Amino acid sequence: MSAGVVAAVDLGATSGRVMLGYVGDGMLRLEPVARFPNGPVEASDGSLHWDFTALYGHVVAGLREAVAREPGLASIGIDSWAVDYGLLSGGTLLGEPFHYRDERTSTGVEAVHAQVPFAELYRRNGLQFLPFNTLYQYVTDGGLADADAALLIPDLVAHLLTGAVIAERTNASTTGLVNVSTGEWDLELAARLGIPASALPPLIDPGTPLGTVTGTPREQIGADVEVVTVGSHDTASAVVAVPLSTPNAAYISCGTWGLVGVELDEPIVTDAAREANFTNEGGVDGRVRFLHNVTGLWLLSESVRAWEAEDAATIDLPSLLADAAAVEGDVALFDANDPRLSAPGDMPQRIAAVLAEQGAPAPASRAAFARTIVESIAQAFAGALSTAGRLSDREIDAVHIVGGGSLNELLCQATADRSGMPVLAGPVEATALGNVLVQARAAGLVDGPLEALRDLVARTHPPKRYDPR
Repeated sequence: MSAGVVAAVDLGATSGRVMLGYVGDGMLRLEPVARFPNGPVEASDGSLHWDFTALYGHVVAGLREAVAREPGLASIGIDSWAVDYGLLSGGTLLGEPFHYRDERTSTGVEAVHAQVPFAELYRRNGLQFLPFNTLYQYVTDGGLADADAALLIPDLVAHLLTGAVIAERTNASTTGLVNVSTGEWDLELAARLGIPASALPPLIDPGTPLGTVTGTPREQIGADVEVVTVGSHDTASAVVAVPLSTPNAAYISCGTWGLVGVELDEPIVTDAAREANFTNEGGVDGRVRFLHNVTGLWLLSESVRAWEAEDAATIDLPSLLADAAAVEGDVALFDANDPRLSAPGDMPQRIAAVLAEQGAPAPASRAAFARTIVESIAQAFAGALSTAGRLSDREIDAVHIVGGGSLNELLCQATADRSGMPVLAGPVEATALGNVLVQARAAGLVDGPLEALRDLVARTHPPKRYDPR
């Protein structure tokens, strides 16, 4: 195989970036090109949106720099957070896309469940209940009737670059409108909910060329580079780059959230899976990401933010975690998934209130508080791993942590200790690597199934091992 270079556009809910990926025989490395902010903006009527216009401008500028550095760029791939979308009419975007935390989603939940009980929904789409899933947004969106198509965020970026109107399957699986058994749009469900089938674009697999950058974007970027679909849901791309060490290994894609799960060939839509709030989302090559959302490092980052505001000074996180690791004796635990801890605010005070309800005093120092937070997250991870094994009838024997959480040594060790399984940490840039690998395979720079791609990750980005103590 020859060596080559591709560009990964990776868009998150708080920031986005463009990375160059260099791939060849025994080679896989990333080079950052651009990083830019992202976040919600409030409209004059109080509704919450994304500043997609600014976000797209940052993407184009980043791609222009990528082409300037590598004129022979083979392709571009785009991934982002899930569920949110933009409406197109006559090729024009009908306003800035809504943010998934906009309050309209609550009325959408009521409207959908009045028509289709959640137990039936789960059998059809296999998704855990999240109040912002796309179908709940669609039923409250008055603009949908006037739209030619509703495009999820990565597909919307691809459309503006190439003119293609498609829906990439891994991200489409998070809408709640893809049948979990067939992998196709559930048009009967859409009709029952009053969602026009004309708004649902053709479904496309990861690794599909969409055409070259054209028109104004081509002039702005400076080259007619091919755009190729990847696992456009960022977790789908991250899972591509999990170097699974055994057939029964589990993964945790850990950042603000911890997505805890296993990779399956077939979905699990039993009552037990529904009651455990496990989801079945589409993966690359037709795999199923059977996972549960656990509150992750959000609890720690929000606590640090509160302490910094209290001190009017920056806290050195590595030093705080080192002090936390040195705390001796047992620490109190709390439910990391307590819904009262999901919103921004004074996180230490709210955690202390949850502990008080259990009859446990608040930790006496910030180091002890950080240790309580990390151990509670690890305990939640261990519980989700146990449930994933039980529901999938697997004897899970290793846990891979990828993403930002893989750098948190205290969390990795605590997860090993509390799960009783070895933890293999890294790569931290799993999402961008997975994006790059799917493009590279489409371009013929690598070949083989996911296992071959993961072998390249393991050889070029060997994980750090933590054994249970």
